[in-house]
Amino acid sequence: MLETHLSILQTGAQSVNMEFVNSRKEHEVSVMLHCAPWRGLREQHVQVELSARFNRHSISHIDQQIETQWSQRIAEEPWIFNGAKFRLHSAIIIDQTPETLPNCVCDGGELQSERISQEPGFTHLKVEPSKQKDGCQKDEIRLCLQLGLTCYKDYLGTNWSRDAKVLQRRGQDEFGDPQVLLAQPLGVGAVMTTADHQVVLLRRSQRVAEATGLLDIPGGHPEPKTLCEGASEACISIDLLRGKEKAVVAEIFMSVCAEIRDEVNVPLSSLGEPVLLGIALNHTSAGRPSAEFCVRCSLTAKEVQEFYWRGGPEAHESTDIMFLTEKDLLCLDESAPLWSELCPSAKGAVMLYRKVMDF
Repeated sequence: MLETHLSILQTGAQSVNMEFVNSRKEHEVSVMLHCAPWRGLREQHVQVELSARFNRHSISHIDQQIETQWSQRIAEEPWIFNGAKFRLHSAIIIDQTPETLPNCVCDGGELQSERISQEPGFTHLKVEPSKQKDGCQKDEIRLCLQLGLTCYKDYLGTNWSRDAKVLQRRGQDEFGDPQVLLAQPLGVGAVMTTADHQVVLLRRSQRVAEATGLLDIPGGHPEPKTLCEGASEACISIDLLRGKEKAVVAEIFMSVCAEIRDEVNVPLSSLGEPVLLGIALNHTSAGRPSAEFCVRCSLTAKEVQEFYWRGGPEAHESTDIMFLTEKDLLCLDESAPLWSELCPSAKGAVMLYRKVMDF
């Protein structure tokens, strides 16, 4: 880690301005951090730190409840399966101009290291002023993600549980971190733009677990299993991932392209390099984090639509494809009728896209 002084923001605990937090309490989604000062970040500007210290804190009776809920779930839906996921514990922004950091970390809020947020759903965010005096260099690290491991079973038993708020209160009371007992799997999503400046939206089917019937962007999760060849999901551990930090970053960036390929059915060769817009938090699932990207496609909207209707590997996840102009997306906010049709993940991506493109 770079040797600098730091102040902190987490999926749960520290240093968000309370006025900003209170303004977001009733919202489905909020911005944890954005990359507007750099107009987004590319893969070479991001690194990860992997440690079991960043895993969900385990308590035996909570683990037993998770197992019970999982058994009940698979009895009802025997086709679902457990799988390892990356858990976002913290993010570290590195910037050479610390006086500008309050405006580039949270949407509308000023970071104050002496104040502690009681609002569930904020991942730890540390701010490290860089010693670099010049502008951002080609391979200069701007963001570090501190990741542990979790799984889909733990997500259903914590973030998606009806007891999620109870777990958050207990985490805050006992550990000073409302997210410490939650799975917090890191998702990814893509604002996919076409050659003729249209943005892709998908109508979620009734066969998906969340936000059925709403409009969404392509998205999913980076998969630890892709980096642990030959290991079963149950055997995947931080030890198996040690030394593969660059591969983890590559998986995070490439997974969003894989999700576009599988959900929209366009070839990977038509997709440009993903640009990280920031991280949004979904408060309908207890502050679950998602890294949102902008991905340019070389196909026109008509060509994308033709590929979509041919059906891809995950065609069952959506029932229709829609397009919105990039200009209209930049104007889309809570006052627009379309806003109520967007699922929380799409809202977070739109908020980040506006923030980065308007900077």
